[in-house]
Amino acid sequence: MLKKMNWLACSVLGFAMMLEACGGAEKDATEGAINAAQTAINAASSEAAKYVPDQLKSAQDTLRNAKDALAKGDYSAGLSGAKDAAKKASDMVAAAAAKKQELMKDWTSLGASMPKSMEQIKARMDAYSHGARMPKGTDKSVLATAKDQYAQLKQAWADATAAAQSGNLGEAMQKAAGIKDMLAKLKEMLGIKS
Repeated sequence: MLKKMNWLACSVLGFAMMLEACGGAEKDATEGAINAAQTAINAASSEAAKYVPDQLKSAQDTLRNAKDALAKGDYSAGLSGAKDAAKKASDMVAAAAAKKQELMKDWTSLGASMPKSMEQIKARMDAYSHGARMPKGTDKSVLATAKDQYAQLKQAWADATAAAQSGNLGEAMQKAAGIKDMLAKLKEMLGIKS
């Protein structure tokens, strides 16, 4: 009977050790996957923050949930979450590159057209200042307002250009959206047909 008890105790101990070893391997695999996902997110975060911040937040949230599952001992949920976070990081890199390319194309187009439009407005204001006939219903007060708005437009364009030159195309395009509206109003005010 004692031999049977020893054998049973050894079997239970062996089984417990085997479970611990399997749990340890599963924990190590989960930790490895979480670390890999964290590295992937960190590598992509600077570009993603500029171009696809919503996807960055989603990847970070998914990784945080995977870490929480690991801390609770739910290795399968942690591993699944880590894999999902790594996939989101990969998708985020592609989306950020595509968005950056799109913004660069838009900025290049805007960079070619905006200075021409601004020069057109300046030339028209100079002509009106030197006695050219102003559009019907326009007087000198409108010209003074246009000059003030043109100064604001120039500053806004300088700010947008500085943002683009620093590599922040998203911010540059946001600023440029307001500039386009200002430009359209100025053209209308001065009787310039687009």
